[in-house]
Amino acid sequence: MRTRCKTKLLPIILLVLLFSWEAPADDGYELWMKYRKINNEHLLKQYREAIACIIVPGESETLRIIRSELKRSLDVMLGVDMRYRAAATGENALVIGTPARSDIVQHLQHEGKLQTLGVEGYLITSVTKGKNKFTVIAANRDIGLLYGAFHFLRTLQTRQSLDHLNIVSTPRIGYRLLDHWDNLDGSIERGYAGKSLWKWDELPKKIDKRYHDYARANASIGINGAVLNNVNANPVILKTEYLRKVSALANVFRPYGIRVFLSVNFSSPISGRFEQEGNRKGGIGNLPTADPQAPNVRLWWKNKVKEIYALIPDFGGFVVKANSEGMPGPQDYGRTHAEGANMLAEALEPFHGVVMWRAFVYNAGVDVDRVKRAALEFLPLDGLFRPNVFVQAKNGPLDFQPREPVQPLFGSMTKTPMMLELQITQEYLGHSTHLVYLAPMWKEYFQFDLFAKAPGSTLAAIVDGSLRNAHMTGIAGVANTGDDRNWCGHLFAQANWFAFGRLAWDHSISAQQLADEWVRMSLSNDSGTVSTVSSIMMGSREACVNYMTPLGLHHIMEVDVHYGPGPQNDRGREDWTSVYYHRADSIGLGFDRSSAGSNAVGQYLPPLRSAFDNLETCPEKYLLWFHHVNWDHRMSSGRTLWEELCVRYTAGTDYVREMYNKWLSLEGAVDPQVFSSVKEKLKKQLVDAAAWRDTCLVYFQKFSKQTIPGRH
Repeated sequence: MRTRCKTKLLPIILLVLLFSWEAPADDGYELWMKYRKINNEHLLKQYREAIACIIVPGESETLRIIRSELKRSLDVMLGVDMRYRAAATGENALVIGTPARSDIVQHLQHEGKLQTLGVEGYLITSVTKGKNKFTVIAANRDIGLLYGAFHFLRTLQTRQSLDHLNIVSTPRIGYRLLDHWDNLDGSIERGYAGKSLWKWDELPKKIDKRYHDYARANASIGINGAVLNNVNANPVILKTEYLRKVSALANVFRPYGIRVFLSVNFSSPISGRFEQEGNRKGGIGNLPTADPQAPNVRLWWKNKVKEIYALIPDFGGFVVKANSEGMPGPQDYGRTHAEGANMLAEALEPFHGVVMWRAFVYNAGVDVDRVKRAALEFLPLDGLFRPNVFVQAKNGPLDFQPREPVQPLFGSMTKTPMMLELQITQEYLGHSTHLVYLAPMWKEYFQFDLFAKAPGSTLAAIVDGSLRNAHMTGIAGVANTGDDRNWCGHLFAQANWFAFGRLAWDHSISAQQLADEWVRMSLSNDSGTVSTVSSIMMGSREACVNYMTPLGLHHIMEVDVHYGPGPQNDRGREDWTSVYYHRADSIGLGFDRSSAGSNAVGQYLPPLRSAFDNLETCPEKYLLWFHHVNWDHRMSSGRTLWEELCVRYTAGTDYVREMYNKWLSLEGAVDPQVFSSVKEKLKKQLVDAAAWRDTCLVYFQKFSKQTIPGRH
C-alpha cells in the first residue's frame, strides 16, 4: 500500500516542482548572447517557417562552432528541436556555406555577389528554388560564415523581420584587437573586474572553459585579435614555457578567427643579465646590449620570432611601449623609435607579423606640454618605418580623458599606417562603478574632421585607410574584461565591449543603434524598456564629462587611482599634477595652448589651427583645453565662464539622478538580480557625481571669488 501511495503522489510532486521552478537569475555571464524564447507570435511563426531545417556542409572546427551556436540559440528562441540536413531537401532551410561546399552559394558566386566579401565578409540573403525559400549565409571563408551566423542570430534576438533579407557586410578595418593590460601574476593594470582571465599557472595543460566563451563573445562582434599581456611588459612572456602557454590559448582562439599578439619589453635581450645581478626578475636574454643596431641583438630577436612562429603559425605580432613612463627603448642607445620598430619588423616580416609601436611617449626634454610630445617625436620619422609597422596612437593627445580633441598625429602622419587606440576600460570615467556608455564618445572621435586633405578628412577615414589607401589598417581597444562572473564588473560596461567590436567592424553604425541592439540582446525586447534604458545610456557620457571635467578641463582626478576628484593635487612630477593642467588662478581657468601659449594648436592643420587658436571660435567643449579663460568671459549661453562651469557640474549630477530614477521605474521589467546590481552602482555613481561637483566648484571658487548658485 505504501508503495502505491508514493507512486500516486509522484506526478503531483513533479507538477508542484515544475510550476514552482523559476529561471536562474541573470548573473551577466552570457553577455549579449542571451537566447530567450521569442514571444512575438507573428515573428515566431515567420522564423519557424523560414528555418524548417539547417544545412551547414563541411567539417572544419569553425563550422562545428557554427552548428553548436545555432543549436544552443535556435532551439531556445524558436522552441523547437532544430533538424540538420546534409543537403537541400523539399523544405525551407537556413543554408550556411562557401562556394566550395554549397551549390546555392556557388550560384551566388557566379552571379558576382561574393566578389567584394574578401576573407572575412559575408552575405545574408533569400534565395528561392522551386517552391522553397532558402535563407542563405554565404562567405568565401569559414570565418566569414561564423561572423554571418552571429549577425543572423542578432537579427532574431532583436526581433527583426526576415523578409527581403539582403545584407552584405565586410569589415572597415583590418586589425581589430583587444589589448589586455594583464600581468603574469594575474593582476590587471587599470582593470576593474577582478583578476586576469588567463590562468598562466594552469596553462598549457588545463584549458578553462572561459577561454572558449571569451573567444565566442569576440567573434560575435567581429574582433579578430587579442594582445594577451600588459604594454608594461614583463620579459618572461617570451620564455619558451610561456610561449607554450600562449600557443595553447592561440589554439582555442584560432577557430573563432582570433590571432594572438604579445606586448614585448624592448630590453628582453639583456634582461637575463639583470636577473643574475639580482636587479630584475624573469630575464630571458644575456646579451650585453639591446641596441637595435647591434647585429647580435637583431639576431636574438630573429631567433625568438622563429621560435614563436614554430609554436604559433598564425601569431599576429608585437605591441611595444618604449621610452615611455620608464619603459626601455631605442632612445636608451641614441636610436630613434623608427630604428627600434624596424628591427622588430624585420624579424616579423617573413612571417607576415606586424609591429604596433605606441606613440604614448612623454619626455620633458622634448616639450614641457605633454600633449605635444607624440607629434614632436614621431612626425619627423614619418616614412622611415618599415611597411609592417603601425604607429599606434591614443584617440587624444593626453591620456584617455573623458573628452579630448583628436591626437593631431592622425592628420599629419601621412606615410605611416596609424592604428587607433581606444580605451574600453574606464580608467578616467568611473571605473566599473559608473554607468558611462562610450559609443557616443567614440563616434565623436570617428567624426572629428582633421582636414588632412580637405573637409571630410575624418578620423574614421584615416583609420580605415580610405583617405590615403593605406595597405593595412588597425584599431585596438584596451579591454575591460576580468574574471568577475559578469566579465566587466558592471553589467553596462559590457555594452562598451560590444560597441567597440561593432564599431571596429563598421564605424558608420550609430551609437543609438548599438545601444538599442545591446539592450534588446541583453535585457529586454519590450519597446518601453528599450527606450528607457537606451535613453539612460545615450546621455551618460556627456553627463560624466559635465560632472568631472566640463568645458575642456582634464586630468584633475585623484593621484594614482584615477577615480575621484582631485583638483587640488600638486604632488609628484609637475606634468602629472592637476594644478598643472587646470591652472586656476585669480584671473581665470584653463591651459593656454594657443599660439601665445604652448602652441599646441600649431600641431593641427588649417582651418582647425585657427579655429582652436581663437578664443571666440574655439568649440566650447575644448575651451579650457586650449585657453586660459577669464572667469567673467561671456559664453555662448550668455552666462559667464564661472556661471557656465557651475551649470555644467550641476547638470552632470542632475542627469545621474535622472538615470537613477529611470532605472527605478524598470523594477519588474528586467531581471531582479540585474536590477538590484545596477541600482546599487547608480546609487554610488550619484554620490560620486555630487562629490565631483562639490569638490571642484568649492576648489575653483577660491580663485573665482564668486558664489556658487544655490549655496550660501
